[in-house]
Amino acid sequence: MVGIVIVSHSKTLAEGVVEFCRVMAAEAPLVAAGGMEDGSFGTSFERIKAAVESVNQGEGVLVLMDVGSAVMTTEMVLEDIGDDTVQMVDCPLVEGAIAAAVAAEGGLDFAAVKEEALSAWDARKL
Repeated sequence: MVGIVIVSHSKTLAEGVVEFCRVMAAEAPLVAAGGMEDGSFGTSFERIKAAVESVNQGEGVLVLMDVGSAVMTTEMVLEDIGDDTVQMVDCPLVEGAIAAAVAAEGGLDFAAVKEEALSAWDARKL
């Protein structure tokens, strides 16, 4: 399955997104990488890299981020890993994570899971 990493400045936020996704995709390889090692707000290169490695089953990993340094730190991690099957996805965090998790659990390939995450831009609430 395609792995999914949720990166946020907040450990609670990242874990909450993962928890919400698990309601619809309990078996998806999905993990949170939020906050710093000491529990404070921020983004950690080490936490993100470990999260990517933990869900990489050989079919690719998509990383969804909140804002700012979460994006920059993820870029550094991906540069360090140097694997084009590990990619960032610019999509709404919650909606994109749900779409990607359901698609991954459904066995869709890397490109299709990424497309599902990107389709979250079209999700309307009203």
